[in-house]
Amino acid sequence: MEQLAKQIAEKLLQIKAIKLEPANHFTWASGWFSPIYCDNRKTLSFPEVRTFIKNSFVKVIKENYSDFDVIAGVATGAIAQGALVAEALEKPFVYVRPKAKEHGMGNQIEGYLEEGKKVLVIEDLISTGGSSLKAVEALRQANCEVVGMVAIFTYGFQKADDSFKEANVYLITLSNYNALIEQALSTGYVSDSDVELLKEWRTNPSEWKK
Repeated sequence: MEQLAKQIAEKLLQIKAIKLEPANHFTWASGWFSPIYCDNRKTLSFPEVRTFIKNSFVKVIKENYSDFDVIAGVATGAIAQGALVAEALEKPFVYVRPKAKEHGMGNQIEGYLEEGKKVLVIEDLISTGGSSLKAVEALRQANCEVVGMVAIFTYGFQKADDSFKEANVYLITLSNYNALIEQALSTGYVSDSDVELLKEWRTNPSEWKK
């Protein structure tokens, strides 16, 4: 997994799906200031990267999850990747909205999902884990069993780790923040001094300011 994490990190940096700007900052929707921004939806625009991620998902799933019925993608970032993985594994696919629609059928889970099914969730990015675990809760409220979650990338926040443990959700990610920083340093994307700042941010992101 360590080698895969580095390969994924390298590809995300190459296509600028992840941007590192230690000397500046991005502002997240939460209001947090951050020297990093991740948009894994960009991977869909690069066939080679898209296929590599799909195949990596499939390999990791086959190695770690032997018993599940349905793939569920978390809207919106993981809908396309989830569908690609479901196609490769020849499994049914659904996706989970952040909340139920306020019109039409009022669905939160889109697609056909029977009660009692075992569901594996696909996610693109894990930050605090809040939106990902809301999808898990929606699936559980639909009387389905969530066997786990696989995501492209995680920032590795302690808050997310604690939340997943509390929710009893087994999470595997293809890449992670540590692999990203190591890869960025080895390729000259960032300097040694940048690495210290990037590590400092990760310890307390809600209070960080450049």
